[in-house]
Amino acid sequence: MFSQLSKKSDAEAVLASLDRSQAVIEFNMDGTILAANGNFLETVGYTLGEIKGKHHSMFVEKAFRDSPQYQDFWNTLKNGQFIRTQFKRIGKDGREVWLEASYNPVLRKNGTPRKVIKYATDVTAQKRQYADLLGQINAIRKSQAVIEFNLDGTILTANENFLSTVGYSLQEIEGKHHSIFVEDGNRENSEYKVFWEKLRNGEFQTKQWKRIGKGNRIIWLEASYNPIYDLNGIPFKVVKFATNVTDQVKLLTDLNKMIDVNFTEIEAAISQSDSLALSVGSAAGQTFGNVQTVAASAEELSASIGEISHSMVKSQSATDRAVEQTLSADTSAQRLAQTADDMGSILGLIQSIAAQINLLALNATIEAARAGEAGKGFAVVANEVKNLAGQAAKATEQIGHEIERVRSTSHDVVCALDGVTSAIEAVRQNVSITASAVEEQTAVTRDMSFNMQSAAIAVETITGNIAQISAAISQSANALLKTRDAAQILAR
Repeated sequence: MFSQLSKKSDAEAVLASLDRSQAVIEFNMDGTILAANGNFLETVGYTLGEIKGKHHSMFVEKAFRDSPQYQDFWNTLKNGQFIRTQFKRIGKDGREVWLEASYNPVLRKNGTPRKVIKYATDVTAQKRQYADLLGQINAIRKSQAVIEFNLDGTILTANENFLSTVGYSLQEIEGKHHSIFVEDGNRENSEYKVFWEKLRNGEFQTKQWKRIGKGNRIIWLEASYNPIYDLNGIPFKVVKFATNVTDQVKLLTDLNKMIDVNFTEIEAAISQSDSLALSVGSAAGQTFGNVQTVAASAEELSASIGEISHSMVKSQSATDRAVEQTLSADTSAQRLAQTADDMGSILGLIQSIAAQINLLALNATIEAARAGEAGKGFAVVANEVKNLAGQAAKATEQIGHEIERVRSTSHDVVCALDGVTSAIEAVRQNVSITASAVEEQTAVTRDMSFNMQSAAIAVETITGNIAQISAAISQSANALLKTRDAAQILAR
């Protein structure tokens, strides 16, 4: 009796424990709800009053409720058989609930079931997490090449993506070793052995691998080898996720070759540019010196031409004065010639008077002779007058000769002065033309001096710029080396 009580007490204690930890609900054999504990009610979101007396089907989706499978479900329970699995159920307001549950028929003494007790655990969160993980895995398997190995490298299975990548069927590779995808020279080396030792030790491996497909076709895979652990945390297989990057690697290989060629050409061009820059810099330096020399010479030339211009101005002034004085002398000579002409006229008059006086004296002498003694005194006077007239005529003739010489000399002076005036005028015109030319040359030389100074500054600037260009070329060469290294790393 005591033993039976003890067993009953233990059973009640177990049921109480299950009631505390599990969601529990009871049904008649027709599926009518008899009772439910707080855990169950909290899980589905109902109160007991809202579900008691209603049918189990209120927790089931309509499609399953009306299906033969649902009828089979209750028929199994009516036959006294328990059902245990994960069930999708519908809570209040259509909320989806996943339960890890067992439906347990409670039997009478005669072995026929009288009710069903369901013990359940809410696994909705785990189910959603599992669905998320499963969805990710399926997405990976759809988008990537996947193959599985034992820890010794034996192939277990592979998806279609992997098989199409390597060109084999599953039957051709299943049970064979991973090394069938490895180049002959790498199968036995230490690196390949260490690779599998690390995987067996639980270390994942990821990088870009060169593999061999069917027909010795070279394949490049961007892949990760991932050890999979059992419930004790011990690796038991390896799953490889891979992406075929053969085309990209080929493109990068071609790019690497192109980089080598192009960068070699660029290096040569930069080297040539550097040499040219040095040559141009040297030439610019020489040009700067030459321009400075020419600028200095231009300044000296400008100063000399300035002095010449100043002298020409003085010469032009002196020539102008000479012209004025010659013109004044010419005027005086003209007046002298006119005076000589006037004196000639006066002498002519005097000669005419002297001839008349002489004629009168002759007449007087004749009259005196007629007068006899009475005219002797008058004859003496007439004779003296005649003598004086004769002397006056001689003197006048001599003066006429002198005046003629003065007239001739004045004429010669006037002619000479005309020639001098013409010559001085020509000189003055030439001096004026030369002075204008010198003035223009002065302006040109001044501009040339200014331009040469500007050119010297420009050449000096060019020299500085060429130095900067040379420095920039050097920096470009250094940058090119770094870029080439980076590009080669990128193209690996």
